[in-house]
Amino acid sequence: MKRSAKNIKLASVDDLFSTEESRADENREKIVELPLTELFPFKDHPFKVIDNEAMFDTAESVKQYGVLVPAIARPRDEGGYELVAGHRRKRACELAELDTMPVIVRNLDDDEAVIIMVDSNLQRENILPSERAFAFKLKLEAIKRQGARTDLTSTQVAQKLSAEKVGDDAGVSKDQVRRYIRLTHLIPEILSMVDEKKIAFNPAVELSFLKNEEQTNLLDAMDMEQATPSLSQAQRLKKFSNEGKLTLEVMSAIMSEEKKGDLDKVTLTGDKLKKYFPKSYTPKQMEETIMKLLEGWHKKRTRDQER
Repeated sequence: MKRSAKNIKLASVDDLFSTEESRADENREKIVELPLTELFPFKDHPFKVIDNEAMFDTAESVKQYGVLVPAIARPRDEGGYELVAGHRRKRACELAELDTMPVIVRNLDDDEAVIIMVDSNLQRENILPSERAFAFKLKLEAIKRQGARTDLTSTQVAQKLSAEKVGDDAGVSKDQVRRYIRLTHLIPEILSMVDEKKIAFNPAVELSFLKNEEQTNLLDAMDMEQATPSLSQAQRLKKFSNEGKLTLEVMSAIMSEEKKGDLDKVTLTGDKLKKYFPKSYTPKQMEETIMKLLEGWHKKRTRDQER
């Protein structure tokens, strides 16, 4: 039986004359210069882009040498490109008054994009606890979806393997990954205090088990007593919360306790010291002068004791 002509597929002219090398080249990733106006931030990006001294240094470097490491972006359905890696470089380009930046465009699904975004940012030296917390959470969820296993006996086993993967990639234990993720349960005001080192990491993990309303009340208690919880105090706050007994009065009572470390601590604020020094003195000059006075006093006291 004769074949119908309409079923015969003819090669295009481009296919006939293209080489295997040129076809492979088409599939290779290329660096393209894209307008900054076409680059949009990653959805729920956990890393902050701040105009600080480091950013201004980066902008100056970009102005002199350009962007040395291309950003990574993926096409958006609504047009333009979503940045996966390179948010700080884009901001540096804006400060350097550039219109474009080099970008590698990749077709990535949501989970692939999350993993690249987190891993590229975790290489930075200075990362806030809140940034690490939300980054670990995003990556853990992506790995769980990406590596869903039907041969595991329970979801707990799958979660354990996912946490181990996140920890291995970041150089920390799976337990530390979980502890960081606990910080995402803190209300923004308390989480900011963790970033600002007003509340230490370990107490913050314990406070993350408090209900949102209790955390809000804790802010009032901390403000009234001008204190932040130690680890033991945070553990007791958590215990009272679990028992349903954590009232504002209980919080205030706990926060008013004198901490063991405060018993031997002497605090001299700048306001107290300024009246003893010329107005032109800097804090460093005041400190150096005080140390010299103390050394002189100590030597005199030692001589007197030896007589």
